[in-house]
Amino acid sequence: MLAAVILSGGASSRMGSPKALLPYQGRPFLEHLLEVTAHRQIGVRRVVLGAHAEPIAKAVDLKADEIVINREWEKGQLSSVQAALRSLPSGTDGMLLCLIDHPLISNALVQELIEQFYKTKSPIVLPLYEGRRGHPVIFSASLYDELLHAPLETGARAVVWAHKAEVDEVRTNEEGCVLNLNDPETINKTIQQNN
Repeated sequence: MLAAVILSGGASSRMGSPKALLPYQGRPFLEHLLEVTAHRQIGVRRVVLGAHAEPIAKAVDLKADEIVINREWEKGQLSSVQAALRSLPSGTDGMLLCLIDHPLISNALVQELIEQFYKTKSPIVLPLYEGRRGHPVIFSASLYDELLHAPLETGARAVVWAHKAEVDEVRTNEEGCVLNLNDPETINKTIQQNN
C-alpha cells in the first residue's frame, strides 16, 4: 500500500490566496488532486497544511486523520514532507508525493507511476515530459529515513540526486507534470488552455 501525500503548506504569497482553493475545471486544485490520486494501491492519504490551514480545511472535505498541520511551514517544502512522513502508519511501501502547484495531472498518469513502482521496485519513480522530470514522485519506504534527514536547503532533491542511478523515469505526454502554477499569470494562461 502507498501513501498519497499532497503538499499545500506554503503561504502562496505570489498568488495572494491559497493555491489549494484555486479553481480548476470548476473545483479547487486540492479536490482535483484528491480525485486523481484515488487508486486501489493508495491506502493512506495525507494533506499537509501550513499557512492557510483553516480556510483550506473548511473548504475541502477532508477526514481529520488526513490533515497534517506543519507548524514549521516557513522552513520550506521538505519540512512538509517530513511532517507527512512522521504521521504515516507503519507498513506503507512508499509515498506518492504531489505538490499543490502541480495540479494538472491525470488519474492515468498516477496509475502508470504506481504500476511502474510495483513492477520495477525502483526506490524513486517519476514522470518525464520532453526530457524534463516532473511530479508526482514516488519515494520507496526505504528512503523515508533519508528524507527525514535531508538538508532543508536542497530538500527531497538531495535524495533524488543521491540515488540518480536508480531513478525510474516514466515517459509521459502530460505537460501538466512539469507545469509549476505559482503565480496568477501562469495559472490564468494554463487554465484557459486546459479548460
